[in-house]
This record gives sequence, C-alpha cells and structure tokens, in this order.
Amino acid sequence: MLIGEYRHTIDEKRRVALPVKFRRVLGKTLVITRGLDSCLFIFSVKQWGEIVKKMEHLSMGQQHARAFGRYLFSGASEVEVDRLGRVLVPADLAEHAKLSGKAVLIGVNDRCEVWSEGAWDTYRSVVEKEADDVAEKLGDIGVI
Repeated sequence: MLIGEYRHTIDEKRRVALPVKFRRVLGKTLVITRGLDSCLFIFSVKQWGEIVKKMEHLSMGQQHARAFGRYLFSGASEVEVDRLGRVLVPADLAEHAKLSGKAVLIGVNDRCEVWSEGAWDTYRSVVEKEADDVAEKLGDIGVI
C-alpha cells in the first residue's frame, strides 16, 4: 500500500526521485501515464496488469469506455527506476502535469500520483475544505 506525501525536485532532465517506501512497493519497472485532475499516475507493472484486465471487460460500444481507454493507454510509458531511485518523466507527461521545479508525490493505495507543487497545494486546500461533506456522502453509501 502506498501512503504519504513527499516533495521532490524535478531536475532539468525531468527526473524525479521516488520515495524509498514507494520503490519497495512499486519495483524497478513502472508504468507512468496521464492521471486525472492534471496529475500523473505511476503503477507497478503488476497493478498496471490489473487495470488492463479491468479495461478489457469494458465494451468498445460505450463511448466513455473508448474515450477513457484512449486517454489512459495512449499516455502510458514503461519506465525504469535508475540506481539513484529516480524515474525519467516523458516530456508529454511532464507537460500534461505542468511539472517543473518541485513535484509532490503522493501515495494513493495502489498508485503513486505526481503533481506539480502548485496544483497539489491548490487541490489539497479545496479538498480539505470539503472533506466533511465528502465523508458524509461516502457514509451514506456505506464506505465510511
């Protein structure tokens, strides 16, 4: 399980260090893709395989299924963790997440999300204000 929030610098070559705790869970070869809310998703190869299996069960006849599959898979790249624990973020993905300078890596159970520092700070502040309402709605459907 991936949890926590870590702030790291993205170097001029678009490399970012993964927290040691994340590397232990994710492994040496990862899949990075466009995420939602202008972040990036990083999955272990095993977890990516689980997502692929789920996506295979969606109907190509459904417009939303086709659109999300295109979004997720067309942006995906397999990347290796280097000996210093860094991953190279592909240029198109760095642009998608507006990464430069500082990035925030957060653990979200089965994936790591990579955010630009400004986008994460803004998003987190909005979500923190709405947390009670969200918890109540999730409670209504038995999640919390």
